[in-house]
Amino acid sequence: MPKYQMIAPALPNIPWQEKPQGHINSPLWRYTDNPIIGRNPLPGVARIFNSAVMPYEGKFVGVFRGEQTNGVPYIYLGWSQDAIHWDFEPNKIPFVDEEGKPFMPIYAYDPRLVKVEDTYYIIWCQDFYGAAIGVAKTQDFKTFVRIENPFLPFNRNAVLFPRKVHGNFMMMSRPSDSGHTPFGDIFISESPDMQFWGKHRHVMSRGNNWWEGLKIGGGAAPIETSEGWLLFYHGVTNTCNGYVYSIGGAILDIDNPSIVKYRCQNYLLTPEEWFEERGFVPNVTFPCATLHDPETGRIAVYYGAADSYVGLAFGNLDEIIDYIKDNSKTTADDTEIGRR
Repeated sequence: MPKYQMIAPALPNIPWQEKPQGHINSPLWRYTDNPIIGRNPLPGVARIFNSAVMPYEGKFVGVFRGEQTNGVPYIYLGWSQDAIHWDFEPNKIPFVDEEGKPFMPIYAYDPRLVKVEDTYYIIWCQDFYGAAIGVAKTQDFKTFVRIENPFLPFNRNAVLFPRKVHGNFMMMSRPSDSGHTPFGDIFISESPDMQFWGKHRHVMSRGNNWWEGLKIGGGAAPIETSEGWLLFYHGVTNTCNGYVYSIGGAILDIDNPSIVKYRCQNYLLTPEEWFEERGFVPNVTFPCATLHDPETGRIAVYYGAADSYVGLAFGNLDEIIDYIKDNSKTTADDTEIGRR
């Protein structure tokens, strides 16, 4: 019997690979055929990374950060039968406004894809007179309607929860500045309608651990479990050779997700393989999505690697939660309600 329960629709066709013998130091292990998306994946796009996927009508759909050959990032749509091999639509996602008129962002990057009730939401970073959060909705992946920006600049790393809490939408974000943000904590905000946002709460401070000492930011949409919201996030350190992005794990209170119940002091994944250490921006593992199956407890984590590739890692819910709890180290900033 599983030790913990995952509250999510069954996903029997989740991609999976068993843990290799001798694997140590983390409850996550890499897919042996990584990266699953290489360079120059379609005409006009040099690199795809920091992208999100979801199950849809028996197959899989994804929104992908496509770095064009002119250096400007946009969001592209992709489809897959197995969530590993992808076919990409050649044109950028055609966003429209509420009246159905074309409404394309100047640039768009690091998308997340989350379903809440009967609607799919794409959340990304864009220009809104400074780096800010863009949001669009769709129900059929044919029409993509942009809605109001949730927050003022400067902000990044928005992550929407997969269900409402106390009747409100919940979204994490990481307030920033106009540069590469030499700071950063995670906050959470609420909305009754995806238009007006408030009840802002602090969730997590950047850590005292070396791998997240510079800043942190949201990653994949939280997974609802019997122990709380399971969150994969990214932490950044600054070394003599530049930034290093690692993947961390935490568990948030199910009813008040601004409260951190457990926070792993160890990273769950850090750059170690060639496609993570070597690329356009070296030493990056950046989580953006998970696929997860409550029947088996299997979790597949999708992450950007070195701003050049997409990687895939696997883990089991029981092992991941136990590892986070066994290695948890929280601060007063983590465990308080986050309101001052």
